[in-house]
Amino acid sequence: MLIIEMQTEKKARFKVPHVYVILFSVIIIGAICTYIIPAGEFERIEQDGRTIVVPGSYHEIPENRTTILNVFESIHKGMIATAPLIFYIFIVGGAFGILRATGAIEGAVHSMAKKIAGREQLLIPVLMTFFALSGAMLGLAEETIPYITILIPLAVLIGFDSMVGTAIVLLGTSAGFTAAFMNPFTVGIAQGIAELPIFSGMYLRIIFFVIFLSVSIWYVMRYANKIKKNPKASVMFGEKNALIDSSDSDQTFPFTTRHKLAFFVLLGTLVGLAVGVIKFEWGLTQMTGLFLIMGILIGLVSKMNFSSMAESFIKGCEVLIMGALVVGIANAILIILREGLIMDTILYGLASAVDSLPPQLAALGMYIVQCLVNYIVPSGSGQAALTMPIMVPLSDLLGVTRQTAVLAFQFGDGISNIFTPTSGYFMAGLALGGISWIKWVKWIWPLIAIHYVLGAIFVTIAQLINYQ
Repeated sequence: MLIIEMQTEKKARFKVPHVYVILFSVIIIGAICTYIIPAGEFERIEQDGRTIVVPGSYHEIPENRTTILNVFESIHKGMIATAPLIFYIFIVGGAFGILRATGAIEGAVHSMAKKIAGREQLLIPVLMTFFALSGAMLGLAEETIPYITILIPLAVLIGFDSMVGTAIVLLGTSAGFTAAFMNPFTVGIAQGIAELPIFSGMYLRIIFFVIFLSVSIWYVMRYANKIKKNPKASVMFGEKNALIDSSDSDQTFPFTTRHKLAFFVLLGTLVGLAVGVIKFEWGLTQMTGLFLIMGILIGLVSKMNFSSMAESFIKGCEVLIMGALVVGIANAILIILREGLIMDTILYGLASAVDSLPPQLAALGMYIVQCLVNYIVPSGSGQAALTMPIMVPLSDLLGVTRQTAVLAFQFGDGISNIFTPTSGYFMAGLALGGISWIKWVKWIWPLIAIHYVLGAIFVTIAQLINYQ
């Protein structure tokens, strides 16, 4: 009995390492790989403002092995490389910190919860479809993150949890981005490199989009329904969230005129954000400036003095410190692979493996390669510029249509974006939602597996019907 109790105690003591520990371990593994994998690179040329790889130009170069100092330098370099996104997260968090300090969020979600009582489940498909269309048609990703701060309090109040509120945004946007039918940053760039008419083959992509999104909605609704019946089934049960304290769920919060003015400013900000991104091609700098203006205006209409605004802004930033810094640490992995000169070697090896496959499996092999590449190149446009110049001529040789090659890239690029810690957009969303990467992985992995299977089926179908 004593031995059994000791073994049980040892098991109970096991704890999943902190996400920083996991990421640093991956950085070390990457550094070790620079001593094992030969250094090499492809030649690159400028074409239509993009840097693309020249097929068949891979060659080995002198090794540049990573030193111990390089390992620690990579974290600082990763922080610098992702500074725009890190400070975007901080400033959005600070602006919403001012909004939270006004009490407007509590008042709004309580008011909305009363109006949708008995119809809570409808929110999930409606909102996920909205975010999916923004990803599928406009290529939005980081731009949707601020909605998390609104949806988590609402989800908690109507009987769900912060996981549901976060998943509505992240899974909705990701489903649209992955199965996009006219995303200019993935489909548009890849088809341009493949010399296909931009957004051609849309009808089949729309069918795949509907199926992919429907599965994602089903997964979230299934979980939401389970915790609605039994709150203890929530993976977030017992955890507090900075966006809303569940202990206040029985209180009554008024929704005053000042609160309505604050939300009017918020609504104007989100509309301005959409117009700026779509019409004026805003980047993170412009979006960050817009949220700073939003925070100040909300403070003014809520009769807050400037010192209170500043204090609330800092509290909003504090909530996101750990998650924001994760973005930079994750990018350090890419720094190690690039500076160690092994990223192109990895890509060359994967492409060579596909080259040896029989024609019937070639499309599936290209899809697997794109899935693997996305773990080290999470940028959709970056992955298109890196891989498509190689995959397009390879697809011609293997009898795979170029449209199918683009589809393999599209699904390979998108699926892991809400799973891998190297995805800045995804990690920023988790940071804002107050959800640890470990908890998210435990919750999401069955859906990720389903998504990978769906991607394989879609690419296989495209190959079988000679998708043009």
